[in-house]
Amino acid sequence: MLAEVSALLAPLAAAIGYSSYKARQFEQTFPNIGELTDVGGYRMNAVHVPRPENADLPALIFIHGASGNLLDQVVAFRAPLEGRAEMLFVDRPGHGYSERGGPDNAIPSGQADSIAKLMEKRGVEKAIIVGHSFGGAIAAAFGVRHPEKTAGLLFLAPATHPWPGGIDWYYHVAATPVIGWLFNHAIVVPLGLSRLERGTLNVFRPNPRPSDYIQKTGLTLVLRPRTFHHNAKDFKRLLAYLKEQSPLYSKITAPTVIITGDKDEIVWEHLHSRGLARDIAGSELVIVRGVGHKPDYLATDVAIAAMEKIAGKSRDLLAAARRAEERLAASRDQAAAAPSLIPGALRA
Repeated sequence: MLAEVSALLAPLAAAIGYSSYKARQFEQTFPNIGELTDVGGYRMNAVHVPRPENADLPALIFIHGASGNLLDQVVAFRAPLEGRAEMLFVDRPGHGYSERGGPDNAIPSGQADSIAKLMEKRGVEKAIIVGHSFGGAIAAAFGVRHPEKTAGLLFLAPATHPWPGGIDWYYHVAATPVIGWLFNHAIVVPLGLSRLERGTLNVFRPNPRPSDYIQKTGLTLVLRPRTFHHNAKDFKRLLAYLKEQSPLYSKITAPTVIITGDKDEIVWEHLHSRGLARDIAGSELVIVRGVGHKPDYLATDVAIAAMEKIAGKSRDLLAAARRAEERLAASRDQAAAAPSLIPGALRA
């Protein structure tokens, strides 16, 4: 009997040991580039770019999506906005290097409150809140709950409204007591690594994914057992939360722009982005044709033009979207034509 138990436990122990080793390796590969700040019993992590002398934009707060961390938005926006604004790139509670805090931080309103506390600690009085994907739900909650701190809202492919169906099976398993612990500590790392390539390609589809995207954005940090558990808990509670909270979006009065792609198969634009445009009076919806779930990378110029418009500058966002579409179409045509330049024998 003892031998049989040992035979069963040995592979599990090996899997847990491998996952622990890989988690340390992920952190060595992507060390924290931010700073931890106590916001009342737990610490939030963020990269803070102080206000430059010649800033022409309000402060900007960037909120990443599910399964991500602050590097995703740092890579997309820091360089093109350098010297123009104070910026705060946030690891959401329980993600990246931020601590989780209390149970309220498992829902977008709690995470919005955490960001508001972080702003106070970092001396940011008011900002344009930029939320991508799941971060859109938090940006919306922020606009509802903290209007005095909201200079404007920019939603990028946001997840903000109830949707038909559910969530992927592994989030249910990961959030389950006991079984979830075993799953997170033994299965998530190999499963996640096997899905990483296809998953990131799907996020950028129908456009090519930047070749260095995985190497720069630290996506493997979400595969750490505790982080994946928090990510799963976020997902599991999101649908019920949005059913309850999305009717409150009509209270938002801050200048608002919503940017989405019409080819987004991750978060449906007809449900979420159009729903926001309907619910927030005076908001502007910008649909970039031929773009999937990553307008922050594929239409960065449109997003920055939106920040400028929210700040009071005159900007034609539809014209900016059309220019982005032309650029992306030319890029896709170039990529499609590239194989024809390779001799047939080499292609084979």
